[in-house]
Amino acid sequence: MGSDEISRLTTAYEKTLHTIGLVDRNDPLAAMIAKKIIKVAQTGVRDPAKLSALAIKELGVK
Repeated sequence: MGSDEISRLTTAYEKTLHTIGLVDRNDPLAAMIAKKIIKVAQTGVRDPAKLSALAIKELGVK
């Protein structure tokens, strides 16, 4: 995994946490979000905003 990909995933993760208002990184939902973002990224989605939106949609949170 290259630094560009890590940067995109991190941006998507941060955006998702901010969007749903999750502050506690130790919350089990934070780990679920990270895993979902990685899974969505594996489908070829590269845009952090799209990664975030799809992760939120697939997890059914908001």
